[in-house]
Amino acid sequence: MKRHTVAIADIYEAIVLQRPLVTLMVIAVVVLGFGWFTQDFRLDASSDSLVLEQDYDLEYYRFLRARYGSDDYLILTYSPRDDLFSDEVLQDIAELRGKLRGLKNVKSVTSILDVPLVMSPAANLRNLNAGIRHLEDPDTDRQLARTELLSSPLYRDLIVSSDGSTTAITIAFQTDEALRQLRDERAALRDMALAGTLDESDAERLSTVTSAYDKASDEAMLRQAQTISAVREIMREHQDLAQLHAGGVPMIASDSIAFIRSDLLIFGAAVFGFLILTLTVLFRKPRWIILPLLTCVAASIVLTGMIGMLNWRVTVVSSNFVSLILILCLALTLHFIVRYREIHEGQPEASQFVLVSATVRKIFVPCLYTAMTTIVAFGSLLISGIRPVIDFGLMMSIGVIVSLVLAFTLFPASLMLMKPGEPTVRNDMTARITGFFAAVIQRHPRATIISWLLLTTAGLAGLGRLSIDNRFIDYYKQSTEIYQGMLLIDSKLGGTTPLDVIIDAPRDVEPDADESSPEEAELEYIFAEDDDSDVGFTATSYWYNSRQLGQVIAIHDYLDELHDTGKVISLATTARLLDTLEPGVLDDNIALSIIYKRIPDDVRDALITPYLSADGQQLRFSVRVYESDPRLKRNALLQQIRADLQSRFGFDNSQIHLNGMLVLYNNLLQSLFSSQILTLAAVIAAIFLMFIALFRSLKLALVGIVPTAVSAGMVLGLMGWLQIPLDLMTITIAAIAVGIGVDDTIHYVHRFKREFSIDSNYWQAVERCHLSIGRAMYYTSITVILGFSILVLSRFVPTIHFGVLTSLAMAVALLANITLLPALIVAFRAVKPHLSARQLLN
Repeated sequence: MKRHTVAIADIYEAIVLQRPLVTLMVIAVVVLGFGWFTQDFRLDASSDSLVLEQDYDLEYYRFLRARYGSDDYLILTYSPRDDLFSDEVLQDIAELRGKLRGLKNVKSVTSILDVPLVMSPAANLRNLNAGIRHLEDPDTDRQLARTELLSSPLYRDLIVSSDGSTTAITIAFQTDEALRQLRDERAALRDMALAGTLDESDAERLSTVTSAYDKASDEAMLRQAQTISAVREIMREHQDLAQLHAGGVPMIASDSIAFIRSDLLIFGAAVFGFLILTLTVLFRKPRWIILPLLTCVAASIVLTGMIGMLNWRVTVVSSNFVSLILILCLALTLHFIVRYREIHEGQPEASQFVLVSATVRKIFVPCLYTAMTTIVAFGSLLISGIRPVIDFGLMMSIGVIVSLVLAFTLFPASLMLMKPGEPTVRNDMTARITGFFAAVIQRHPRATIISWLLLTTAGLAGLGRLSIDNRFIDYYKQSTEIYQGMLLIDSKLGGTTPLDVIIDAPRDVEPDADESSPEEAELEYIFAEDDDSDVGFTATSYWYNSRQLGQVIAIHDYLDELHDTGKVISLATTARLLDTLEPGVLDDNIALSIIYKRIPDDVRDALITPYLSADGQQLRFSVRVYESDPRLKRNALLQQIRADLQSRFGFDNSQIHLNGMLVLYNNLLQSLFSSQILTLAAVIAAIFLMFIALFRSLKLALVGIVPTAVSAGMVLGLMGWLQIPLDLMTITIAAIAVGIGVDDTIHYVHRFKREFSIDSNYWQAVERCHLSIGRAMYYTSITVILGFSILVLSRFVPTIHFGVLTSLAMAVALLANITLLPALIVAFRAVKPHLSARQLLN
């Protein structure tokens, strides 16, 4: 083994150190090659990035959208400074609507002017065609229209707020049928791949369809972003008479992409600039500034190009990958710099080849193991089942490999082109700081361990308070349009997040044409001359008849009374409206069937089609949930609704389907919690096994895993105490905490074993470690902590949490590794004296 290691080292030196120009030329070609693919780099903030892969509810969601229509609208809130029903305001709304309808990608625009009115004056149910009016019609009674809109169970808190101060304008975009077909075909082929039934031709088709879908999706997102930009420009033209806000999934996706792009560019550049400042302050030599940054930039270009080449999409989760790769790569180069300067100080006359070679030989093994353990930590994200999180784990795992390769090729090859110069006197301030901690733990080893035990216990107690009940509105600062729009929609227009409550007719109940009631027989006579499938609909529909509408209304009222629900619309809304126009009609199946058959198309599309399936066997209750309610607990709400529908209304569980964006997002959050907690223990166990292989000691592996477990547990516990919920970004904090903590542990233990072999004195070894490897750990940690603190300036709240928690994880990991770790090593005599050369990992 030793001979093989020496042979590999000799080959490395012959290629990289003795031929640095050739090495740099090859690296330049590779970096430029991957740089070419950076043009294929793409961002993704679509709703598809917020759902679980292979989620049954996602498939059912798409089925419901095809049956009842999309809920993916852009919503404008219009709050006039004058009376909403004044001529000037209504004229302004009409002009606004006209401009919006003129946009290329807009399919329809629905405003207060467009909804059908049946009480302005009251329409005759027997001849609805003649009685339907709209607010802008000349014969519409404006005062009656006001009363109807403000009191209608359909329009109140949906089209217009109950106080008449705000109205909503709904914008539907053109449906991209080709994109939908590509998505469905891709989903079917992926299902075949999971089932193992994908043959070679199908695999090629999957690749082709995936590429076509990605391209079509990019084009659709671009069109949508351009349309939203045009909508905002139109909104600005109408700010004189009203205050306007935009909301809805399309705008959230568009603005989220803008936030991601902003974070990538601004904070990537800010972190890079801060690294320049930090390196300047720490080392004060151009080479120790230029070479680390050159290596970090090269790693970032290679990883970005690889992401583009592999057609991975950068989402909210992975938006900080540039900052992370800069930090991880810098950590490797900082260890190289500190060790090189230490060797140079001890051998001032040595040649550059000797210095660089000695540095590589001493730090490569611990750096290799830190890279491997960091990959294991990020690899834990691969089993989350959430595509953005999986991609982030893959990105960072590949990024760690790229950083390791460049840190031991580009950096040393570039250094070989420079002269050693004079040895640098190391920073006394850094020595005083690390020496202080060495002195403290030497004087108070038990107090150090007990203090950490108490801190860890307090931190872990917070795990019980860890939650996934976050509000999507809290992802954005209060100054952003997304936040203001969602808050206004919640407070004035019946809630933001859509929830579909679907109830099927009992499976054992089938309409029987041979057992018609007298009323239903009369229906057949009335419509005998009509060749239409709607004849006798009350006889064929389980729900649309006098027997079941009472229960439909009861279910509607139950959902409406729940604390977390806002506006509820269903067939019950229609039933109440019909009963207002003609009292007693709900008990008359003949009248109900006549109404169903003769109702105008625009009224049918507004009152019936979205809430009852064409065959009349399935009900849909469209529920809005208050996203801004701090007491909102999605999973508990969904469980309560399902349980109550069974216990209070007697439905079988198979009849009940809860769906919509609220359910899909809840599934995502539930998966986040289980994958985070369950896999963290597996990751720590895997790293523990790697420690055994590296340290060749079970006791030392047990001691070494403690700081890593402590730092991860304390960060998660603190999230619980501070009530910071797990979300798409904070789920990665534990993996980062483990990756960061384990790096310092490996470097410290590796150096401790070397120092302890000199005189077998534990405390002397601790002191020497703190004055050597402790410096590199200190430099790396301070750089990371201060670098990530810049993220608090982001407009995206999860990015702020990410920056703060990553900085905290680094601080805890550093303190644990320079206090708790050496105290435990000494207390348990974890390193044995008289180590062999093999155990020293030369």
